[in-house]
Amino acid sequence: MMPSAPDEVYRVLRNSMNDEMYRRLMGIRNYELHRFIAWAINLCKPSSVFISTGSPEDLEYVRRRAIETGEEIPTKIPGHTVHFDHPLDQARAREDTAILLPGGQKLPFIRTKDRDEGLREMFSLLDGIMRGREMLVGFYSLGPKGSPFSILAVQITDSYYVMHSENILYRPAYDEFVRQGEKARFLKFIHSQGELNEMKQSKNINRRRIYIDLVDETVYSVNTQYGGNSIGLKKLALRLTIKRAMEEGWLSEHMFIIGVEGPGGRITYFTGAFPSMSGKTSTAMLGRLIGDDLAFLRNVNGEVRAVNPEVGVFGIIEGINPIDDPLIYEVLTKPGEVIFSNVLITEDGDVYWNGKGEPVPERGINYTGKWWRGKTDDKGNPIPPSHPNARFTVSLKAFRNLDPRYDDPNGVVIEGMIFGGRDSDTWVPVFEAFNWEHGVITIAASLESERTAAVIGKPGEREFNPMAILDFLSVDLGIYITNYLRFGEGLRKPPRIFGVNYFLKDEQGRFLNSKEDKRVWLQWMERRVHNEVDAITTPIGYIPRYEDLKELFREVLNKDYKLEDYNKQFAIRVGKLLDKIERVWKIYSEIPTTPRRLFEVLEEQRQRLIEARRRYGDPILPSIFT
Repeated sequence: MMPSAPDEVYRVLRNSMNDEMYRRLMGIRNYELHRFIAWAINLCKPSSVFISTGSPEDLEYVRRRAIETGEEIPTKIPGHTVHFDHPLDQARAREDTAILLPGGQKLPFIRTKDRDEGLREMFSLLDGIMRGREMLVGFYSLGPKGSPFSILAVQITDSYYVMHSENILYRPAYDEFVRQGEKARFLKFIHSQGELNEMKQSKNINRRRIYIDLVDETVYSVNTQYGGNSIGLKKLALRLTIKRAMEEGWLSEHMFIIGVEGPGGRITYFTGAFPSMSGKTSTAMLGRLIGDDLAFLRNVNGEVRAVNPEVGVFGIIEGINPIDDPLIYEVLTKPGEVIFSNVLITEDGDVYWNGKGEPVPERGINYTGKWWRGKTDDKGNPIPPSHPNARFTVSLKAFRNLDPRYDDPNGVVIEGMIFGGRDSDTWVPVFEAFNWEHGVITIAASLESERTAAVIGKPGEREFNPMAILDFLSVDLGIYITNYLRFGEGLRKPPRIFGVNYFLKDEQGRFLNSKEDKRVWLQWMERRVHNEVDAITTPIGYIPRYEDLKELFREVLNKDYKLEDYNKQFAIRVGKLLDKIERVWKIYSEIPTTPRRLFEVLEEQRQRLIEARRRYGDPILPSIFT
């Protein structure tokens, strides 16, 4: 139970921490915070409490303890450490994650649980779970400190690895809690890794639970270490900030933020949303980096401004190599603070990951323990050196393409929004919506991505993923779309909305574009924002003119772009586009809150496609529309 009387709150706090830690906590004059921490102490029963101020000494203490406890293992490169998650705890646990809603409410596409039932279960799991351990309390800001975008948060955990990760990924904000005092409104996160095995991995995976309580803006996570389940301020906080954004009329999105350099050194800022394995990170690294994953967007005097709530990257490492990903590879191989998770530690103390571009080592240690080439699991399946979802955690400051305005409290003006999925046969490589409403509905809200071998299900099947945010939604999808449309109505200068598709194939299954071509698509979008190139009007929006792309391919990639390639890539595949409308229509027709305007805009697009097919056949070459 939450301590109810102030004297009880302060008795619990006074008895559970030493003089220095008590002094630090009392430096924040916020009774609700004190009450919350006292309640967590009462519930989890730690042997001691560490209050982090975010000072260099406190950050170093957490780093050191992560190594001393075995949660992280140092490598031969100074500052690099490796963390291993349990073999069954290697990704976001969809089946163990739920949004807690009063009265057992249900939401489409979202796993929900009755709030009272979920809290009872969680409290029983957390009861006494930190006995014999130190409870760590950290204070952070999502977004630049002191900014209109900033949201404060407090993280409680018993994992030095989790707090070490938070300290890299988020802005320390003890000073901001002190400054705001009783006025501070904050998100709350409680995590325990639970009982550990001999490799210092969470042991009781069958009792792993991640519950998001929207009513109290609190996330509970237990019996897990994997970052996506345990690092509270990341995707777990996204569920809370999406709801808050809905209530306050802004957008909390699963988007990168980059500055694209145009002619004469001009910088134009874009956000981009892509489902997993669709090109999000590779696109983000082509620009001046502000953020690779999350964005807060607000209407400021009629234009969209955005900040990155994070100051670090928790990225997938598989396939990163010096040829395709030189900027990331450089960061991962030079001295500096990097946490690797679920990679291989080689016999000479180096790290190896799948697709690193080096010969596979003979042996080493990975998340399964001792590893050797040819090792198999209980079913005889080969165990790769690193897990396909192995990760790296590093500060944005480690990247030489970091934009100087990455921590600007006023954000940057967003002039374009990019949505892309893995699509072999429908969308053209790049196109622009007619307007905000058309883009939100026919591009963002209609986003799909084909499964890869890394995703459960049949490869090639399309997975509906509007705004690339379906896994993280905490509100009704129909209301979320309505909020998006309403957000645009209040803008004097709405960003242009673009669709991209890096995965278009020909009839023989060969990709029609190279990995480098996305550089050209970005440059075309940058010029469209400034009205410096014309476009061809098609039933789905505006597509590039061949002459403009030919010039950009020569300028950006020093390549000759052939008309034959252009015609294959930018043909309008009417039948496939009509099939897509059918799929999307069916999904939204089963959601009662879907705005009527969504169906009207889809129907308008359907009629344009049908009329074009009647006049020109299928597929339609882009030259037909000029």
